[in-house]
Amino acid sequence: MTAPLVVVAHGSRDPRSATTVRALVEPIGARVSFLDLSEPLLTDVLRSLSAEGHRSAVVVPLLLGRAYHARVDLPALVREVPRLRVSIADVLGVDPVLEAVALDRLAATGVSVDDPSLGVVLAAVGSSHAPANEAVVRLARRWNARYGMRVAPAFASAAKPDVPAAMARLRAQGARRFAVASWFLAPGLLPDRIARLAREFSPSVALADSLAPDPRIGELVLARYSAAVEQAA
Repeated sequence: MTAPLVVVAHGSRDPRSATTVRALVEPIGARVSFLDLSEPLLTDVLRSLSAEGHRSAVVVPLLLGRAYHARVDLPALVREVPRLRVSIADVLGVDPVLEAVALDRLAATGVSVDDPSLGVVLAAVGSSHAPANEAVVRLARRWNARYGMRVAPAFASAAKPDVPAAMARLRAQGARRFAVASWFLAPGLLPDRIARLAREFSPSVALADSLAPDPRIGELVLARYSAAVEQAA
């Protein structure tokens, strides 16, 4: 029996987040679950698979970094369902697929990366786990070097700089127009906070949409699933 694919997202009190995750996952036929705040919870989905007679499953985390949720929460939840042999795939992380989607979302706002007056904030959630934040910092530097545009990382919580500080830094470097590129998988309360702070700094700021849903991300999820199946075999 083929191991079922279960995707797990963080979860949010904002219903738009779960709706977006379901729209992402539906085309690839995976089961949707959440770590917290949204339903169904991961443990409930895994228990239902066990009750259906499955002996194994593969969980693909819809997480953009290897922070606390990926390193601690997820393995602990999987251990709560010992009758099911669960393989945990790698997080989505800073993958070139997601990078391409983020750039497309930015371009869809109408800004041009060739505009010498443009400053771009790369906005992410932020983490107490420094390596997760550093991955976003490196991505911003890569965009700066590759496309020649001013890019500054910013975080919604748990890390610095925040959005106003990042935009002030870009203005000091000569930026006169601003855009915010999203490093969030789905809309929610934290992306809304990012947007509010950005508009307070510059009412005309261009705001890119979150990454999902996009069929390329679905293909990336399937790639993570296949890699986990091969490793388990």
